[in-house]
Amino acid sequence: MNKDKRIAILSRLRAANPKPETELEYSSPFELLIAVLLSAQATDVSVNKATKGLFAAAPTPAAMLALGVDGVKHFIKTIGLFNTKAENVIKTCQILQEQHGGQVPENREALEALPGVGRKTANVVLNTAFGWPTIAVDTHIFRVSNRMNFAPGKNVDEVEQKLLKVVPAEFKVDVHHWLILHGRYTCTARKPKCGSCLIEDLCEFKEKTE
Repeated sequence: MNKDKRIAILSRLRAANPKPETELEYSSPFELLIAVLLSAQATDVSVNKATKGLFAAAPTPAAMLALGVDGVKHFIKTIGLFNTKAENVIKTCQILQEQHGGQVPENREALEALPGVGRKTANVVLNTAFGWPTIAVDTHIFRVSNRMNFAPGKNVDEVEQKLLKVVPAEFKVDVHHWLILHGRYTCTARKPKCGSCLIEDLCEFKEKTE
């Protein structure tokens, strides 16, 4: 795919959704971090249901630590892998308290040192909480980037590096959200809704559906 086509795609996505946001519900960088940590192999809808009660009870690392592992489990038991996630949440809160004064660090290395936090989670937090031009590649972005031939790659790291290279600076902060939402609602895994896609004529997917 050439540069002009990519810019046209991004321009249309921006026109349709000028200020895209994550569908995870949060009111602080800490709540965002915990929500993203819980969202691995779970839907945003299921995470939001669980965190509604959890964040009401524990909106800070100190309050979360007071809940303890069993207290966290009580709120998140509807989410997959909740045992491991509850332990990671508590360990993360301990590190935030002991090493970062109860604040979420605006630093990739410090974020990736937290239990259960990998590159993708760090990218989401840096982008969504702090406005960094990072691009977190999840299954939706991986699929869409390859299917459209927008930023093809064999794995998520390759796609991330390609996106960072080919997406112009003016689109970088928001592209992650546009591509996730596009993959979640239009360019779906089993049967993409090509007939109602606003970038169908620019997309290079050969097996378009009605």
